[in-house]
Amino acid sequence: MSDKELSKKIVTLVGGEENVNSVFHCATRLRFKLNDRTKADKAALEATPGVITVVESSGQFQVVIGNNVGQVFEHMMAETNLQDADNPNAKKEESSEKTNFLGKAVDIISSIFSPLLGALAGAGLLKGILALILSLHWIDNTSGTYLILNAASDSVFYFLPLFLAITSSRKFKTNAFVSVAVAGALVYPDVIAAVDNPAKLAFLGIPIILIKYSSSVIPIILAVWVQSYVERWFNSFIHQSVKNIIVPMLSLLVVVPLTFLAFGPVGNLISQGLANGFTWVYNLSPLIAGAVAGAFWQVFVIFGVHWGFVPIMLSNIATLGYDTMLPMLTAAVLSQAGATLGVFLKSRNTQMKALAGSSTLAAVFGITEPTIYGVTLKLKKPFIYACISGGIGGAIIASGGATAKSFSLPSLLALPTYFGAGFLWVVIGLLVAFVLAVVLVMILGFEDPKEETAKTEAAPVKKEVAIEKEILVSPLQGKVLPLEQSSDVAFASGAMGKGILIDPTEGVLTSPVNGTITTVFPTGHAIGITSNDGAEILIHVGVNTVKLKGQFFDKRVKEGDVVKQGQLLLEFDIEQIKAAGYITATPIIVTNSAQYLDVLNTMETEVKREDYLLTVVV
Repeated sequence: MSDKELSKKIVTLVGGEENVNSVFHCATRLRFKLNDRTKADKAALEATPGVITVVESSGQFQVVIGNNVGQVFEHMMAETNLQDADNPNAKKEESSEKTNFLGKAVDIISSIFSPLLGALAGAGLLKGILALILSLHWIDNTSGTYLILNAASDSVFYFLPLFLAITSSRKFKTNAFVSVAVAGALVYPDVIAAVDNPAKLAFLGIPIILIKYSSSVIPIILAVWVQSYVERWFNSFIHQSVKNIIVPMLSLLVVVPLTFLAFGPVGNLISQGLANGFTWVYNLSPLIAGAVAGAFWQVFVIFGVHWGFVPIMLSNIATLGYDTMLPMLTAAVLSQAGATLGVFLKSRNTQMKALAGSSTLAAVFGITEPTIYGVTLKLKKPFIYACISGGIGGAIIASGGATAKSFSLPSLLALPTYFGAGFLWVVIGLLVAFVLAVVLVMILGFEDPKEETAKTEAAPVKKEVAIEKEILVSPLQGKVLPLEQSSDVAFASGAMGKGILIDPTEGVLTSPVNGTITTVFPTGHAIGITSNDGAEILIHVGVNTVKLKGQFFDKRVKEGDVVKQGQLLLEFDIEQIKAAGYITATPIIVTNSAQYLDVLNTMETEVKREDYLLTVVV
């Protein structure tokens, strides 16, 4: 499936454009805010080729794709009317969504820092390489070459308030150019020069606490947040004919002085507090701090709360000149890469070996989502081995006093930023984390996905004995309709797979095949079955019936049950469901139909239970 096709399918399965409040992406994920999460088909998304998994966290519906997320996002922006986290209805959704304080904080931080991550990491890496070649005397710090390269690597960090002003203005829905003007005032040359001037300055008689705001993080975020309220207040009463000029002028007139007098100093105190607080915890026991960071970092990544640490890292570098957290976190990343390499070496499953091989390389360069969701977490034990190895590696690195001189993504590429005191301990810690993870996986093992191996081994046998088709009988009695007539676009579009639609006349659902129950939704409205020959079948009673929360459904099976063709699976009350305002037309889908040559439907317009319904052509 091409990136363009994948982008279209994702939009369809999250409920269509009208259900998307806003969307942006980070290194590996599309991060949606949906108007109605019940309209998103998580199971179908996770079954979509090109989608690694789906995570719901911190008020976001996150579709994990991997390294090509940028290309998918670009096609999504080009082929739809969606905008990059700039939907005018976003404010309404944010105010109505019930999320806790931590969830909102993580959402704000991720929205502000995600778009900057590439530039920050790239500039930080260049800064580290430049420091390395300077220490090796390969370049003179008075040369023009050094001047230009240093400017290229340092500009993002020095003018960080301007970059944060842009992303913060998007998040807080305010005028981006005014936000940049506020940030520009903070790093204005005369203001920077005044910081070193012993003469005290005042604004309308109020003393100004002058601080160097270059590389600062929190002051500009607070300033733009205040600007969003000030701007809305002025917009509420200033006449439309002069609004475009007067509102920006008044906003600057209010926000810039307030920032210098109050929000700037407060934000600076918060930044210093974060940096000093982390340093205090680190100094209590570097070994314990390193072990905890190395062991639990990837757990934070799973839940998306790792973004909360980015301001701390940047504050450390801005206020202290270094950060001790980044080297420890690199052990967590390399341990996941090691565990995945162990899976690659030990697994006999062809598909798992292929996924593990490609994911290992991605993890070494700092992209761990494909590794976590596709391999280690899926197999469970390798993830645990990686956490243990990362904790040990992190403890070694922290005990050696290693630091990062600039921000970068925790990865093997970040090594130049750790050059200096403690660098040898970084190398030792990373080697231990990586090698130990490989060894633990190889020795202690894991449960290899045998069912995939069985399918792979069975394929030639099917050809030899000429098994060419599998028959599915009808699980319902009722009227037969084309799948395209389903009012659920996820089914009607064929995105979930090929199949047929039955409008039932009786509330009795039986098994269409001999097989195993793989999914029983808690609400009872949908059941998944895998036939003995490998067909994966989804039966979804009605449209949006999940909202009934199990009312009018009586499940007769559970996950893992082995069933025979014609066995009772579910009873449901058709009349009560219709009376509640729901459609009962039921899609019967072969979700892995892409693995078959075709899925053929019955030509009958009405069927009884156990009548012929579908043929799966192998």
